[in-house]
Amino acid sequence: MREENSFTHFDNHGNAVMVDVTEKKETVREAIAKGRIKVNKAIYEAIKNSTVEKGDVLGIARTAGIMGAKKTFDLIPMCHILAITKASVDFNMDEVNHEIEAVCTIKITGKTGVEMEALTGVSIALLTVYDMCKAIDKNMVIKDIYLEHKSGGKSGDFSHER
Repeated sequence: MREENSFTHFDNHGNAVMVDVTEKKETVREAIAKGRIKVNKAIYEAIKNSTVEKGDVLGIARTAGIMGAKKTFDLIPMCHILAITKASVDFNMDEVNHEIEAVCTIKITGKTGVEMEALTGVSIALLTVYDMCKAIDKNMVIKDIYLEHKSGGKSGDFSHER
């Protein structure tokens, strides 16, 4: 039998549970996640020149990413409902490789981290780019989604080794 709280995502019977954060102190927490989508030249140019028929791809993807981050608790079973205080999605265009990098930053003052929210925000933003451009070409590749940095909480700061 496991010692109570030795594995905080499981109860004494091995059942998955939401972590109890009742006694944790509130701290400022921030997470930044990144990811990329590889597109062909036609899609890259259409996004860059705002000529995609479905509309402003990056503007809509930004909104979708923020909305996705806010709904992470609905998508990932053991995530807590959080009062996010900052959510942003930004894009960096790589003209040489025809890639678009999404960067999602989430911030909160709370008892649990926001890594999953940042990762969800990036994922939903990139999926939205795919959805809006699939009529042009379906050979896009979403890749390299990862946690770039997180700060706050008991475990402290983390920066990816990339």
